[in-house]
Amino acid sequence: MRRPAALLLAGLLLLPACEPGPGGEAEEDPRRREVEEGLSTMVQVRGRQPERFTIQERLDHYRVPGASVAVIHQGAMAWAGGYGVADVTTGEAVTPETLFQAASISKPVAAVAALKLVEEGRIGLDEAVNGQLEKWRIPENELTRAEPVTLRHLLTHTAGLTVHGFPGYPVGDSIPTTVQVLDGGGPANTAPVRVDTLPGSVWRYSGGGYTVLQKLLVDVTGKPFPDLMRELVLAPAGMEASSYRQPLPPEKQSLAASGHLEDGTRVEGKWHIYPEMAAAGLWTNPTELARLALAIQAAYLGESEVPLSPDMARAMLTPGPGEWGLGFSITDGEAPRFTHGGSNHGFKAQFVAFVNEGEGAVVMTNGDQGTLLAMEIIQAAARSYGWSAPLPRKVDVVSLDQPLLNRVQGTYALQGMDVEVSITVEDDHLLAALGEDSPEPYFPLSPTRFINLASGDEFQVILDGEGSVEALEVRGGLRARRIR
Repeated sequence: MRRPAALLLAGLLLLPACEPGPGGEAEEDPRRREVEEGLSTMVQVRGRQPERFTIQERLDHYRVPGASVAVIHQGAMAWAGGYGVADVTTGEAVTPETLFQAASISKPVAAVAALKLVEEGRIGLDEAVNGQLEKWRIPENELTRAEPVTLRHLLTHTAGLTVHGFPGYPVGDSIPTTVQVLDGGGPANTAPVRVDTLPGSVWRYSGGGYTVLQKLLVDVTGKPFPDLMRELVLAPAGMEASSYRQPLPPEKQSLAASGHLEDGTRVEGKWHIYPEMAAAGLWTNPTELARLALAIQAAYLGESEVPLSPDMARAMLTPGPGEWGLGFSITDGEAPRFTHGGSNHGFKAQFVAFVNEGEGAVVMTNGDQGTLLAMEIIQAAARSYGWSAPLPRKVDVVSLDQPLLNRVQGTYALQGMDVEVSITVEDDHLLAALGEDSPEPYFPLSPTRFINLASGDEFQVILDGEGSVEALEVRGGLRARRIR
């Protein structure tokens, strides 16, 4: 799909997101309503018509106060919309302009800036980063002496660096510097970022690696991280409302959604602060992330050089170890796509865009249970727009007689945790409740395997020598022992 570059840039920078009409309905794209009313679970029963839900119904189900959505189609913004509320205390509605924490989607946006500096000859993609880090460097050991950490390693999560992610800092707490985060010192609440695996040998997700990237970009440019991100990426991509400033400046806070916990209550102080800006610090909205997706797609197709050249965009979207490109996760196949998820305290988000086609969607939520909701919305968009993915997983459920269901009914204690799991029977399936949480339905895949259609979570029934249920085995091999 080829598009004139001038038309493309006009679409990126000038085209507003579609707004609801006076009656609350979309005016430009009739498929918007199909998405809004066509959500279904991520796992579906083969041969059974799936139940459909509205976005609001799923917001209520997951106890997520609000969501914002942007869909791109045929190389342009199709529509954007806000649903629910930005803050349960104020009741202020979510709009397409509402800002959310992008969480780990901050990483590929920061990667674009790094690749821009590579294009300018200011950083080498395969040169040791310690050669350009100032005052603080990655501590040397036998692993780094054998294989120095490079920018490519940082971007692809193959640097062997520790620290998966960051919990952030409550408003009012002391905020560490970048060096304190990297060394685990001062008020930092995470471990030191260190190489404990041979760089380049394995893929392992590392927010710590992107914090090293943050310091590298600051040292190379001599500019504060939020400023260099605005100059290199945000402004060129038309992301005018977005900001990496932490904490968020007062003039932008009126646009910001508050984070919410699993039970739907608001995070104390509204949100956490993330000095690990490259890894988790971007405030933005789906419309502006969609503009970046369109820009990368156009560059990949050779239709633009904003924000990257075609060659660099293609390098960025080429899968490597762990099916990871230079910043994005890359799903290869007949319809390759570049994706990333985000998970901060009280915020969840999902980004999906196709490599060779001008299609994709971004969903941002202000609730800790927003990931499944976001994926259900993207799945509904895939069905409405005829995308080849992401599609629901299909499973075959079996019919169990009542005695087989009844034998699982009871209370179980999770191994090493002070939490109980209660199992009851309802019609042809089980209901499982973790602690005080609401019960969730689990359907039988076999007499000893059950699945939750919404999340895809499964548990296995463990029998004793007499055929009675003595325990459950859940995700990750964790066991729950029957106590009554």
